[in-house]
Amino acid sequence: MTANRRDFLKTSALVGGALGVGLPWPTASAAAPLAADPSAVLLQQVTRAAKPLKILILGGTGFIGPAQVRYAQARGHTVTLFNRGRTNPGLFPDVAKLQGDRAAGDYNSLKGKQWDVVIDNPTTLPRWVREAAAALKGNVKQYVFISTISVYAANDTPGADETAATATTTEPDNETANARLYGPLKALSEKEAEQAFPGRTTVIRPGLIVGPGDLSDRFTYWPARLRRGGEVLAPGQPTDPVQYIDARDLAEFAIRCCENETFGVYNVTGPRSKITIAEMLGGIRAVLSSDITLTWVEYPFLQANNVRQWSDMPVWIPPVGASAGFTQRSIQRALDKGLTFRPFAETVRATLEYYDQATEAGKASLRSGLAEAREKEVLAAWHARPRG
Repeated sequence: MTANRRDFLKTSALVGGALGVGLPWPTASAAAPLAADPSAVLLQQVTRAAKPLKILILGGTGFIGPAQVRYAQARGHTVTLFNRGRTNPGLFPDVAKLQGDRAAGDYNSLKGKQWDVVIDNPTTLPRWVREAAAALKGNVKQYVFISTISVYAANDTPGADETAATATTTEPDNETANARLYGPLKALSEKEAEQAFPGRTTVIRPGLIVGPGDLSDRFTYWPARLRRGGEVLAPGQPTDPVQYIDARDLAEFAIRCCENETFGVYNVTGPRSKITIAEMLGGIRAVLSSDITLTWVEYPFLQANNVRQWSDMPVWIPPVGASAGFTQRSIQRALDKGLTFRPFAETVRATLEYYDQATEAGKASLRSGLAEAREKEVLAAWHARPRG
């Protein structure tokens, strides 16, 4: 059984990979069609690039791909998509589309064509990078590989940067949907890209990707939950740090790396300055008009009551022990190369607009976060706990 990125996301254990603490990844369904980007009006105001590029995007119709396409078009670039034609096939009727199945090693439609740069979005398996690079050798000048913050071997050091050691595996050819191997295989895929395009590779390691189009509901849970109002279970300490990146900010950074021939490895998450879980929830709350009470529940109590970090309490991981640095990665290198962030309120509003397109059943069964009855149960237990 072969596996692509979506297969890994169905079973993975943290931000796109195994952190090593056994946290389940929320199951994602098949991609739903994306509505018009809520920031489309803003894209109309984007200035055109000084030099138009021919950009090949592998994937391009899932979560982050559409934002790349829209921004690239707004900047005046010509985009071609290469994928199986199964995910959101109706998107971008004005964009050239080439079909091929990377699991089967089918790159025939790429032969004899040239682009300035390729952006590889969906790849986890080193073989996929190796074969794509072989098909594109001499036909592109730059390889942009979208990796993951989960490639790192350890996450215990706050402020660690791109020089930190990456994970390894003794199963480099394992192609099953194995969460344990997600990070290590992504790390190997990075190396395949650099080997094929030495000095001409850009590796982007995003943290938690949020915003419209997200099928995991990891961030979506919080705007949806706070809008419902009432007493809200808030995890850990208000000062616990969090990190996330709007998919559109990630996409814009990737396109700018193409325009500027920016090579190297970059942690791409945010925001610009350290933010706490309390500040994040406060930022969401500022967009809403709901009557909300936050009840902070300590990590040991959540553990004792089987409330899982990251999945039951999305975005949040307690900054202790082996996870102390997971949400405190340095992004200075990306900031120095022009990483920018849209206002957080825009991310919240766009996320809610996307959420509101779901069916009532879909809204009631988010893939991340606590169900309403379960949240009430845990809050009642917290209020009834012995104190002394």
